Amino acid sequence: MNSNISATKPTPTTPYDDAATPRIRASLIITFLGLFLFIVGAKPDWFGWDRSAVVGFVQIAIFLVGLAFICAGGYIGILTLWWGYERTIMSDIGTRFISTGYVVAVFAGLADIFGMGSQAFPAKPYFGPWQATGVLIGQGIIALGFLLFIPYFPKKSN
Repeated sequence: MNSNISATKPTPTTPYDDAATPRIRASLIITFLGLFLFIVGAKPDWFGWDRSAVVGFVQIAIFLVGLAFICAGGYIGILTLWWGYERTIMSDIGTRFISTGYVVAVFAGLADIFGMGSQAFPAKPYFGPWQATGVLIGQGIIALGFLLFIPYFPKKSN
């Protein structure tokens, strides 16, 4: 029996608030802010903010910024799960997939702006089915990167 436990002093029952907790909170805040921006850019009519019949440059830019916030918040959160553990090659590949998927999504979303899309420069940028497919492929690569980045069987670092 442990003689250091006092009967008059209450035993703490809440978990210890270590240095990882603020990072997890920050990552959740950043991720949900990104989700809000992504939804505002992709579906502004849900908020009554849709002013045009087509998806324009501003909407594309807003949902790509939201996607960047989602990627950054998720990266910070999962990186915090690796705290005190040795990172694997799979996790490093996952971080590269997250970055590559974001680059694919940005390039596909802004293809008309870069001059590689279906609309020529004098015409308005058009977010058509090809651009949407490219953004979805980029998001799939991001999701695969996050799945590779999760610490399934971490080993303690020395």
